[in-house]
Amino acid sequence: MRQLKSSVTKPIELETTQGAAVHPVTVWPDSEAHNDWIAEEVAVALSYNGVSHVVMMASPINLLSFAIGFSFTEGIIQKPEDIFDCEIKQTPSGIEINLSISQRCFSTLKMRQRQLSGKTGCGICGLESLQMMERNFKKIQSDTTFSHQAIQNAVDHIEGRQVLQELTGAVHAAAWCDKNGNILYIAEDVGRHNALDKLIGILLTEIELKIDQGFIFISSRVSFEMAQKTIALGAPLLVGVSAPTALALNEADKYKLAVVGFARHGRQVVYTGQQRIV
Repeated sequence: MRQLKSSVTKPIELETTQGAAVHPVTVWPDSEAHNDWIAEEVAVALSYNGVSHVVMMASPINLLSFAIGFSFTEGIIQKPEDIFDCEIKQTPSGIEINLSISQRCFSTLKMRQRQLSGKTGCGICGLESLQMMERNFKKIQSDTTFSHQAIQNAVDHIEGRQVLQELTGAVHAAAWCDKNGNILYIAEDVGRHNALDKLIGILLTEIELKIDQGFIFISSRVSFEMAQKTIALGAPLLVGVSAPTALALNEADKYKLAVVGFARHGRQVVYTGQQRIV
Protein backbone atom coordinates (compact mmCIF):
# COMPACT_ATOMS: atom_id res chain seq x y z
CA MET A 1 0.00 0.00 0.00
CA ARG A 2 1.04 3.65 -0.32
CA GLN A 3 3.04 4.87 2.66
CA LEU A 4 0.44 7.06 4.30
CA LYS A 5 1.91 10.33 5.49
CA SER A 6 0.76 11.66 8.84
CA SER A 7 1.91 15.08 10.02
CA VAL A 8 1.36 15.45 13.73
CA THR A 9 1.78 18.92 15.22
CA LYS A 10 2.50 19.77 18.85
CA PRO A 11 2.23 18.01 21.24
CA ILE A 12 3.92 15.05 19.54
CA GLU A 13 3.65 12.95 22.69
CA LEU A 14 -0.08 12.44 22.04
CA GLU A 15 0.91 9.52 19.81
CA THR A 16 3.35 8.01 22.27
CA THR A 17 1.83 8.62 25.69
CA GLN A 18 -0.12 5.87 27.39
CA GLY A 19 -3.33 7.89 27.18
CA ALA A 20 -3.47 8.53 30.92
CA ALA A 21 -2.82 11.44 33.26
CA VAL A 22 -1.94 11.58 36.95
CA HIS A 23 -4.60 12.95 39.31
CA PRO A 24 -4.63 13.25 43.13
CA VAL A 25 -7.27 11.08 44.84
CA THR A 26 -8.38 10.15 48.35
CA VAL A 27 -9.28 6.53 49.08
CA TRP A 28 -12.07 5.79 51.56
CA PRO A 29 -12.31 4.53 54.31
CA ASP A 30 -8.79 5.26 55.50
CA SER A 31 -8.67 8.65 53.72
CA GLU A 32 -5.37 7.73 52.14
CA ALA A 33 -4.22 10.37 49.66
CA HIS A 34 -2.11 9.47 46.67
CA ASN A 35 -1.81 9.99 42.91
CA ASP A 36 -3.74 7.79 40.51
CA TRP A 37 -3.66 7.23 36.76
CA ILE A 38 -6.83 8.51 35.01
CA ALA A 39 -7.75 7.66 31.43
CA GLU A 40 -7.63 10.64 29.11
CA GLU A 41 -10.72 11.39 27.03
CA VAL A 42 -10.61 14.11 24.40
CA ALA A 43 -12.78 15.42 21.60
CA VAL A 44 -11.42 14.17 18.28
CA ALA A 45 -12.79 15.90 15.19
CA LEU A 46 -12.45 14.24 11.79
CA SER A 47 -12.59 16.27 8.60
CA TYR A 48 -12.43 15.05 5.01
CA ASN A 49 -11.02 17.27 2.28
CA GLY A 50 -11.52 20.27 4.55
CA VAL A 51 -15.15 19.50 5.43
CA SER A 52 -16.01 18.68 9.07
CA HIS A 53 -17.70 15.32 9.45
CA VAL A 54 -17.80 14.03 13.01
CA VAL A 55 -16.60 14.60 16.57
CA MET A 56 -15.83 11.54 18.68
CA MET A 57 -14.82 11.28 22.32
CA ALA A 58 -11.72 9.08 22.32
CA SER A 59 -8.41 8.24 23.91
CA PRO A 60 -5.65 10.37 22.33
CA ILE A 61 -3.54 7.40 21.22
CA ASN A 62 -3.18 5.49 17.93
CA LEU A 63 -5.03 8.26 16.15
CA LEU A 64 -3.79 7.43 12.66
CA SER A 65 -5.09 3.87 13.06
CA PHE A 66 -8.35 5.29 14.38
CA ALA A 67 -8.72 7.58 11.37
CA ILE A 68 -8.11 4.71 8.94
CA GLY A 69 -10.38 2.25 10.77
CA PHE A 70 -13.23 4.70 11.30
CA SER A 71 -13.12 5.84 7.69
CA PHE A 72 -13.25 2.23 6.51
CA THR A 73 -15.98 0.89 8.82
CA GLU A 74 -18.13 3.95 8.11
CA GLY A 75 -17.87 3.23 4.40
CA ILE A 76 -16.10 6.51 3.67
CA ILE A 77 -13.12 4.72 2.12
CA GLN A 78 -12.80 1.24 0.64
CA LYS A 79 -9.09 0.77 1.32
CA PRO A 80 -6.29 2.68 3.07
CA GLU A 81 -4.95 3.85 -0.31
CA ASP A 82 -8.05 6.06 -0.60
CA ILE A 83 -6.44 8.30 2.03
CA PHE A 84 -3.74 10.52 0.51
CA ASP A 85 -2.70 12.42 3.62
CA CYS A 86 -3.57 12.67 7.32
CA GLU A 87 -2.78 15.68 9.51
CA ILE A 88 -3.29 15.36 13.27
CA LYS A 89 -3.32 18.66 15.15
CA GLN A 90 -3.76 19.58 18.82
CA THR A 91 -6.10 22.52 19.48
CA PRO A 92 -7.33 24.16 22.71
CA SER A 93 -10.64 22.27 22.32
CA GLY A 94 -9.28 18.86 21.39
CA ILE A 95 -7.64 17.13 18.46
CA GLU A 96 -8.33 17.68 14.78
CA ILE A 97 -7.71 14.94 12.23
CA ASN A 98 -7.75 16.28 8.71
CA LEU A 99 -7.82 13.61 6.02
CA SER A 100 -7.31 14.06 2.31
CA ILE A 101 -9.25 11.37 0.45
CA SER A 102 -9.92 10.51 -3.17
CA GLN A 103 -12.53 12.53 -5.00
CA ARG A 104 -14.58 9.39 -5.58
CA CYS A 105 -14.79 8.70 -1.84
CA PHE A 106 -15.46 12.34 -1.05
CA SER A 107 -18.34 12.48 -3.54
CA THR A 108 -19.89 9.41 -1.90
CA LEU A 109 -19.46 10.97 1.53
CA LYS A 110 -21.22 14.17 0.49
CA MET A 111 -24.16 12.14 -0.81
CA ARG A 112 -24.57 10.42 2.54
CA GLN A 113 -24.80 13.77 4.37
CA ARG A 114 -24.00 12.26 7.73
CA GLN A 115 -23.30 14.56 10.65
CA LEU A 116 -23.18 13.24 14.21
CA SER A 117 -21.67 13.99 17.58
CA GLY A 118 -20.03 10.80 18.79
CA LYS A 119 -20.31 9.39 22.29
CA THR A 120 -18.25 6.71 23.97
CA GLY A 121 -21.40 4.59 24.35
CA CYS A 122 -23.05 4.71 20.93
CA GLY A 123 -21.81 5.84 17.56
CA ILE A 124 -24.98 5.31 15.56
CA CYS A 125 -27.35 7.67 17.34
CA GLY A 126 -26.55 10.62 15.10
CA LEU A 127 -27.73 9.05 11.86
CA GLU A 128 -30.20 11.16 9.98
CA SER A 129 -32.60 8.33 9.16
CA LEU A 130 -33.30 4.70 10.01
CA GLN A 131 -32.54 3.74 6.44
CA MET A 132 -28.91 4.84 6.94
CA MET A 133 -28.47 1.94 9.38
CA GLU A 134 -28.77 -0.43 6.43
CA ARG A 135 -25.42 -1.33 4.93
CA ASN A 136 -24.71 -3.70 2.08
CA PHE A 137 -21.79 -5.93 3.03
CA LYS A 138 -20.39 -9.01 1.38
CA LYS A 139 -21.27 -12.24 3.15
CA ILE A 140 -18.28 -13.55 5.03
CA GLN A 141 -16.51 -16.31 3.13
CA SER A 142 -14.27 -18.41 5.35
CA ASP A 143 -13.63 -22.11 5.79
CA THR A 144 -11.65 -21.52 8.98
CA THR A 145 -12.92 -23.21 12.14
CA PHE A 146 -11.96 -22.24 15.67
CA SER A 147 -11.72 -24.44 18.71
CA HIS A 148 -13.26 -23.59 22.05
CA GLN A 149 -9.75 -23.85 23.47
CA ALA A 150 -8.51 -21.18 21.06
CA ILE A 151 -11.13 -18.78 22.40
CA GLN A 152 -10.17 -19.72 25.95
CA ASN A 153 -6.55 -19.01 25.07
CA ALA A 154 -7.54 -15.46 24.15
CA VAL A 155 -9.59 -15.14 27.34
CA ASP A 156 -6.58 -16.22 29.40
CA HIS A 157 -4.25 -13.63 27.89
CA ILE A 158 -6.41 -10.58 27.10
CA GLU A 159 -6.14 -8.99 30.55
CA GLY A 160 -2.37 -9.13 30.53
CA ARG A 161 -2.29 -7.26 27.22
CA GLN A 162 -4.58 -4.40 28.27
CA VAL A 163 -1.90 -1.98 29.47
CA LEU A 164 -4.08 1.15 29.63
CA GLN A 165 -6.96 -0.72 31.26
CA GLU A 166 -4.66 -2.12 33.92
CA LEU A 167 -3.35 1.38 34.58
CA THR A 168 -6.71 3.22 34.70
CA GLY A 169 -9.55 0.68 34.83
CA ALA A 170 -11.55 2.83 32.40
CA VAL A 171 -10.97 1.66 28.82
CA HIS A 172 -12.07 -1.02 26.37
CA ALA A 173 -9.89 -3.22 24.20
CA ALA A 174 -10.21 -4.91 20.82
CA ALA A 175 -7.73 -7.64 19.91
CA TRP A 176 -6.91 -9.62 16.79
CA CYS A 177 -6.26 -13.30 17.46
CA ASP A 178 -4.92 -15.99 15.19
CA LYS A 179 -6.61 -19.36 14.66
CA ASN A 180 -5.13 -20.65 17.93
CA GLY A 181 -6.25 -17.68 19.99
CA ASN A 182 -2.85 -16.01 20.21
CA ILE A 183 -3.24 -12.23 20.49
CA LEU A 184 -1.31 -10.58 17.65
CA TYR A 185 -2.59 -6.99 17.83
CA ILE A 186 -4.54 -5.01 20.42
CA ALA A 187 -5.98 -1.49 20.62
CA GLU A 188 -7.47 0.36 23.60
CA ASP A 189 -9.79 3.33 23.94
CA VAL A 190 -12.36 4.83 26.31
CA GLY A 191 -14.94 3.94 23.66
CA ARG A 192 -15.46 0.33 22.61
CA HIS A 193 -16.30 1.37 19.03
CA ASN A 194 -13.14 3.46 18.86
CA ALA A 195 -11.02 0.58 20.12
CA LEU A 196 -12.37 -1.65 17.36
CA ASP A 197 -11.85 1.04 14.72
CA LYS A 198 -8.25 1.46 15.89
CA LEU A 199 -7.69 -2.29 15.64
CA ILE A 200 -9.23 -2.43 12.17
CA GLY A 201 -7.04 0.50 11.11
CA ILE A 202 -4.00 -1.50 12.20
CA LEU A 203 -5.17 -4.65 10.42
CA LEU A 204 -5.89 -2.85 7.16
CA THR A 205 -2.25 -1.78 6.92
CA GLU A 206 -0.94 -5.31 7.51
CA ILE A 207 -1.01 -6.49 3.91
CA GLU A 208 0.25 -10.00 4.75
CA LEU A 209 -2.55 -10.61 7.25
CA LYS A 210 -5.20 -13.15 6.27
CA ILE A 211 -8.43 -11.77 7.69
CA ASP A 212 -10.38 -14.99 7.08
CA GLN A 213 -8.04 -16.97 9.37
CA GLY A 214 -8.36 -15.07 12.63
CA PHE A 215 -10.94 -13.54 14.96
CA ILE A 216 -11.70 -10.37 16.90
CA PHE A 217 -11.94 -10.36 20.69
CA ILE A 218 -13.58 -7.37 22.40
CA SER A 219 -13.77 -6.49 26.09
CA SER A 220 -17.42 -5.45 25.85
CA ARG A 221 -20.83 -6.60 24.71
CA VAL A 222 -21.42 -7.50 21.07
CA SER A 223 -23.56 -4.61 19.93
CA PHE A 224 -25.07 -4.02 16.50
CA GLU A 225 -22.35 -1.60 15.49
CA MET A 226 -19.54 -3.83 16.73
CA ALA A 227 -20.98 -6.61 14.59
CA GLN A 228 -21.23 -4.30 11.56
CA LYS A 229 -17.63 -3.17 11.90
CA THR A 230 -16.44 -6.79 12.09
CA ILE A 231 -18.53 -7.72 9.06
CA ALA A 232 -17.12 -4.75 7.12
CA LEU A 233 -13.63 -6.10 7.78
CA GLY A 234 -14.68 -9.61 6.75
CA ALA A 235 -13.52 -11.39 9.91
CA PRO A 236 -15.35 -14.72 10.42
CA LEU A 237 -15.70 -14.61 14.23
CA LEU A 238 -16.42 -11.93 16.85
CA VAL A 239 -15.93 -12.83 20.53
CA GLY A 240 -17.10 -10.59 23.38
CA VAL A 241 -16.75 -10.87 27.13
CA SER A 242 -20.38 -9.81 27.57
CA ALA A 243 -23.70 -10.56 25.89
CA PRO A 244 -24.73 -9.75 22.32
CA THR A 245 -27.85 -7.83 21.42
CA ALA A 246 -30.64 -9.35 19.34
CA LEU A 247 -30.06 -6.83 16.57
CA ALA A 248 -26.37 -7.72 16.46
CA LEU A 249 -27.25 -11.41 16.10
CA ASN A 250 -29.69 -10.65 13.29
CA GLU A 251 -26.93 -8.82 11.44
CA ALA A 252 -24.47 -11.63 12.16
CA ASP A 253 -26.85 -14.25 10.78
CA LYS A 254 -27.47 -12.16 7.69
CA TYR A 255 -23.78 -11.93 6.80
CA LYS A 256 -22.55 -15.28 8.18
CA LEU A 257 -20.60 -13.86 11.12
CA ALA A 258 -20.01 -16.25 14.03
CA VAL A 259 -20.64 -14.65 17.42
CA VAL A 260 -19.49 -15.86 20.83
CA GLY A 261 -20.48 -14.02 23.99
CA PHE A 262 -19.84 -14.27 27.73
CA ALA A 263 -16.30 -15.41 26.93
CA ARG A 264 -14.97 -15.97 30.44
CA HIS A 265 -12.53 -18.38 32.06
CA GLY A 266 -13.96 -21.88 31.56
CA ARG A 267 -17.17 -20.77 29.81
CA GLN A 268 -18.47 -19.18 26.61
CA VAL A 269 -21.73 -19.08 24.69
CA VAL A 270 -21.94 -19.62 20.92
CA TYR A 271 -24.83 -17.60 19.46
CA THR A 272 -24.33 -17.77 15.69
CA GLY A 273 -22.08 -19.66 13.28
CA GLN A 274 -21.96 -22.82 15.36
CA GLN A 275 -20.37 -24.66 12.43
CA ARG A 276 -17.23 -22.49 12.81
CA ILE A 277 -16.73 -23.40 16.49
CA VAL A 278 -15.53 -26.99 17.01
